[in-house]
Amino acid sequence: MRYTSAMDEATRDHGPQPLDRLMSQWQLGNHELVTASPEQLNHKQVQKARGGRQLTLHLMQKVTRALNAAVVARLDKEQRPAFVEYPHRQLFNYAKNHDPAWSDPNEALLPTPPAP
Repeated sequence: MRYTSAMDEATRDHGPQPLDRLMSQWQLGNHELVTASPEQLNHKQVQKARGGRQLTLHLMQKVTRALNAAVVARLDKEQRPAFVEYPHRQLFNYAKNHDPAWSDPNEALLPTPPAP
C-alpha cells in the first residue's frame, strides 16, 4: 500500500489534551514549561502537545518531565512531598494505557483561581 498524507491526517490530530487542562489549572503557560525543562524543549513543541498533534513517546515524556518540574517549582516546600508526579499516559489521550476516568491526585494542591 502506498503512503499518502490524506490517510494519516485524520489520526494525527487528537484535539485538546488533558495536558492543556492541567496547565490551565496550574496556571502555567508554554513559556514556564520551556524554562522549567532541563532538556531542549521549545514553545512550538509545547503548543503542539497542548493542541493534540500526535507526538512521539520521547517528546511526550519530555513534555511530562517539564510539566512536573514547573509544578514542583510553583509549590511551597511544605507541599512538595505531597505532590504526585504526572505520568505521560494521563496527559495525552492517545497514549497507550490512557485512563479517561483518571482523577488528579494533586487536586488539593492546585492553586485557587484568581477572583474576577
